[in-house]
This record gives sequence, C-alpha cells and structure tokens, in this order.
Amino acid sequence: MAATAVLDSGDLIEAFKALGNPARLQIMQWLKDPETHFGEYEPIADRRSVGVCVTHIQAKSGLAQSTVSSYMSTLERAGLVRPTRVGKWTHYRRDEERLTQLARAIGTSI
Repeated sequence: MAATAVLDSGDLIEAFKALGNPARLQIMQWLKDPETHFGEYEPIADRRSVGVCVTHIQAKSGLAQSTVSSYMSTLERAGLVRPTRVGKWTHYRRDEERLTQLARAIGTSI
C-alpha cells in the first residue's frame, strides 16, 4: 500500500485558488463524469483511463485555446488533474486520489 501524502496549508491554498475560478471549477465538474459531459465529442482515447482531450474541453467551454491551456496548467499545478499525451493531443483527468487527500485535509484543518 502506498504511503498517504501529507498535505500542508500551501497545498490547500493552491487547490482553493485553482477552484476559485468559476470556469476551472466547471471543468472539474465536467471531468467528474466525462462520458456524460463530453459524450457529444468523438473520443480520441478512452476517457476513463486517459481523460478528455483539451480540444474538447476548449470546444465545450467556448474559451480560447490559450485560456483553456492556462486553466488546465493551473489545475495540474494544484494537483487536481493529471495530463496524458496521446499523439499530439493532451488529455486531462481528475486526480481522484489527490482530491480525496485534499478533502481529508480540509476536514482536519478547518
């Protein structure tokens, strides 16, 4: 069994900052159930294992590609999503283990 990471207040602050933007929060909600929220887009790879293509996130959000890339980088730095390259495309999925750790840390910190 892997050791449980200890999260500090800096980890929580980064997560709160990342989720404090309505568009990034919406993206995280969409990624929770990618089949439902991205079903209208032809998958490039398996959404459950590698996530959703950034081009599909961009199309659904209606935001500029550069904005979506910036938002996804922010979510990645906060440890909330994991990127996977499939050919020339980057796919993102939620890091559920990290989200569970953050939820536990919030419960014990606040």
